[in-house]
Amino acid sequence: QWCDSGKVASGYDMVHYGHSNQLRQAKAMGDYLIVGVHTDAEISKHKGPPVFTQEERYKMVRAIKWVDEIVEGAPYVTTLETLDKYNCDFCVHGDDITLTVDGKDTYEEVKREGRYRECKRTQGVSTTDLVGRMLLMTKAHHSNMVSLSGPKGHSPWTGVSQFLQTSQKIIQFASGKEPQPGDSIIYVAGAFDLFHIGHVDFLEMVYKQAERPYVIVGLHFDQEVNRYKGKNYPIMNIHERTLSVLACRYVSEVVIGAPYAVGKDLLDHFKVDLVCHGKTEVFPDKDGSDPYAEPKKRGIFRTVDSGNGLTTDDIVQRIIANRLQFEARNQKKEAKEMAVIEAMRKREEEQNEAAAQVTQ
Repeated sequence: QWCDSGKVASGYDMVHYGHSNQLRQAKAMGDYLIVGVHTDAEISKHKGPPVFTQEERYKMVRAIKWVDEIVEGAPYVTTLETLDKYNCDFCVHGDDITLTVDGKDTYEEVKREGRYRECKRTQGVSTTDLVGRMLLMTKAHHSNMVSLSGPKGHSPWTGVSQFLQTSQKIIQFASGKEPQPGDSIIYVAGAFDLFHIGHVDFLEMVYKQAERPYVIVGLHFDQEVNRYKGKNYPIMNIHERTLSVLACRYVSEVVIGAPYAVGKDLLDHFKVDLVCHGKTEVFPDKDGSDPYAEPKKRGIFRTVDSGNGLTTDDIVQRIIANRLQFEARNQKKEAKEMAVIEAMRKREEEQNEAAAQVTQ
């Protein structure tokens, strides 16, 4: 039997839950999902500097649970030749515009041949928005998102809109699987802010701690994260962090707003067999106590070394180091999109005028 397989190609210059949601929708359109991921050179040429290296992005896309296969170094323009090479029936892209350096629609050819499908963009998140939040380095983004592109930014794709969580969205992302007899229940807790390759490597290592792992991730509320991380953390709010973690193939369940101390009630409620923490510093609880005292007392606490020391702080530092390039990239992207909107508006006007003349 011939399988429907969709191909999604993207830079995934920063892999966030908006991309995961795109991949979830794409997978639902067929049976087998192949994701093309561009190289650093391709992204730099068309979009500006990527936040993560290509190796990091390949690994992060592989960790998204709806992905069956990835193509490393996929061409920026998806051609019919590419689709045929990987036996794909069609390709899928979000309903935003992707343009080449010279302003051409990168999906023109496949659209013409009817081998293009579209999925809805996730409202309230974009790489541009996240980069903007990091560059602000204030707590403002928790109460009122501020756009990097300033008040005159009117592109519907690049402008910042607030993400609204719904129960439906959580259901779409959740596995819905309960632990089975014989599963090892492993609990980890943290902020998992700006879900990145450091988190992926850690969760993969946690997943490998048992023969049949059922990994539960406890996410701390924003206020709690800010207490121990300070500055403007978390960059992503609790709703965004929930979806980011649920999209990871190593995670079975998420506790939304987990208590900071991993106590008796939590361990008993989930029948936890093992509690893991990475090599990062463990901050004491409000009263100065060790949040892992109970699992340590039970002999079920384990420190896991993922071999990756990357932190959310490091990513913010990368952004700040490239600040001028990123700001230029965001302005350029918006200008390009506005030019396309203007061209589309003109074309529509011309068509309307032509139609009016015909009726006269």
